[in-house]
Amino acid sequence: MNINKFLLGATISLISFQVLSWGQTGHRVTGAIAEQYLSPNAQKMVSYLLANEDLAEVSTYADEMRSDPDEFWQKTSTTWHYVNVHQGHSYEHAKAPSEGDAVTALAKFSKQLKSKTSSLEEKQLALKFIVHIIGDLHQPFHSGTDKDRGGNTIKVNFFWEDSNIHRVWDSGLIDRQKLSYTEWTSRLSKKISKQQANKWMDADPLVWIAESAQIRQGLYPKDEKLSWDYQYQHLPTLKKRLQMGGVRIAAYLNHLFR
Repeated sequence: MNINKFLLGATISLISFQVLSWGQTGHRVTGAIAEQYLSPNAQKMVSYLLANEDLAEVSTYADEMRSDPDEFWQKTSTTWHYVNVHQGHSYEHAKAPSEGDAVTALAKFSKQLKSKTSSLEEKQLALKFIVHIIGDLHQPFHSGTDKDRGGNTIKVNFFWEDSNIHRVWDSGLIDRQKLSYTEWTSRLSKKISKQQANKWMDADPLVWIAESAQIRQGLYPKDEKLSWDYQYQHLPTLKKRLQMGGVRIAAYLNHLFR
């Protein structure tokens, strides 16, 4: 085997491993919840840009495209799903990689979405990334630390299967419940009060990141064997982050499409 091809493949694998995010179910839940809180202007623009798609469907696009061999998906955009925030510090103390991170990408795509010179295709891509990134930033380990690659190097045994703590929060806890994304959405939506929704309507990514970074510290397991106890302790937090992620997607789009 050509050693250069091997090293390139290994590098891509490591990068892909780092940027795994809410699984398909989690992202679709945040997208579906967001649809319920869009302002009339935001609803109009989303319908125009997505035509026969909705926010739940496009929420997974940025992950699905990672198999595309184009350099944009294999290299350029790989760091846009997360931020690095060390314990005891805020995002302002973090140094984004040269390729950018979730915050810089969110700003880039917001500008692209609002620009009068952007093509329809560029605006559609921007909207899909915005929905995805906001969902990602509500997964606590996407406001992670490069010391453990957002929890990816913290090996655990989750319900008798080898995993890592990042993956447990991306999909393990969600998939374990055996619910479709529509079932998740229905159950979580009913439990969001008007007062909660109003309180969560914050379009500032630095607020979401600070929340996730603070929550993250209490999610590291004391024992590598995780099952019922860990699920009991942390499933309520996961549910709340999905709810908040959906409301914040709407808050952000409502702000953009004022």
